[in-house]
Amino acid sequence: MHIGVFILLLLSGERNFGVRLNKPYTATIPMDIPVFTGTHADLLIIVFHKIITTGHQRLQPLFDCLLTILVNVSPYLKTLSMVASTKLLHLLEAFSTPWFLFSSSTNHHLVFFLLEIFNNIIQYQFDGNSNLVYTIIRKRQVFHSLANLPSDYGTIAKSLNKRSKSRLSNSTSHENVAEVAMEGSHPALPAEPGTLKATLPDTPGIGQMTEKESAHPAFQQTEQLPLTNGMATINLNAPAPSNSNAEEGGQNPEPETKRISRSPSEASNFSRQSVATRNSLRVSTTADKNSGQWTPTGEWVHSWKSKLPLQTIMRLLQVLVPQVEKICIDKGLTDESEILKFLQHGTLVGLLPVPHPILIRKYQANSGTTTWFRTYMWGVIYLRNVDPPVWYDTDVKLFEIQRV
Repeated sequence: MHIGVFILLLLSGERNFGVRLNKPYTATIPMDIPVFTGTHADLLIIVFHKIITTGHQRLQPLFDCLLTILVNVSPYLKTLSMVASTKLLHLLEAFSTPWFLFSSSTNHHLVFFLLEIFNNIIQYQFDGNSNLVYTIIRKRQVFHSLANLPSDYGTIAKSLNKRSKSRLSNSTSHENVAEVAMEGSHPALPAEPGTLKATLPDTPGIGQMTEKESAHPAFQQTEQLPLTNGMATINLNAPAPSNSNAEEGGQNPEPETKRISRSPSEASNFSRQSVATRNSLRVSTTADKNSGQWTPTGEWVHSWKSKLPLQTIMRLLQVLVPQVEKICIDKGLTDESEILKFLQHGTLVGLLPVPHPILIRKYQANSGTTTWFRTYMWGVIYLRNVDPPVWYDTDVKLFEIQRV
């Protein structure tokens, strides 16, 4: 898993990789993921969602890498399916809960990654991504709750105490201990006497193994980009603009449409997913190495909350929510598919801030990953040459052998 994620991280730094993820996915390999019709980008998102919400707790250090990969390819994703769009919103809903944000000094980084994904798609691939925009509007309360995240000491303490009591009640029964880990996983068992005990160094932080680069080096980057003046209107009778730039993974200067309305069955399923993910993420409350010394404060919450990149999404919601609701009332639309079909023919002009520069986090060789890869490779070599025992009576000692 670690090697596979590192390879994808390396590939995601290349523009062509992101563009080619738009190729339709037609393979029929059996996998334990929801059925979907879409592209390789949809597959990537759905699989990553599965890893994060139901994977083994040992994979948690890879969450930053998984979301960084999605950030890198997001400016080039043209037509996300409804399934993939729902999975992305589900991750934000789970990662933005107060107890999760307050339980570690670094958990809020995951929210920043997800918001960057949404911003990239909205700003650069608005045309064609109506599924994602519809999901954002339908789950708009997630963004409002994040923008209004409380930072007072009482609320922070209450959130953490509530979660602590929940974890404590689960741990009172030996049968429920595994539930504190990721859903569907089992804690690693200690090594039996006489077996090899392989140990790898800690996975380096994403900030240590990537470096931000502009996807368009010639593009003039500015510290602050001004908002467009005035409130936008949706011209639902206008033809959709050409998507020639989007086909090449380029910038889409004139975004398009979005939708709202909620299907009871979809909303119910989304709620069940949220409960499962909240359970699966309990392990995060103990993941912070410094959790014994570190305590969240109001100043700490405010320090990163004020930097959340919510401007683009809030402008989108500010204009679209009332207008789409008015359309639904005026036209008497109640069927979700009809609403989506109706909105796909509209255009939205002058709504969003000036498109931000695309920043790609490219992998950079560093001592941490070099040590990790070297240890892994020599471990493979060692274990594949134990029988016959070619290492016997040599100075090669990669592992400690526990004896009875």
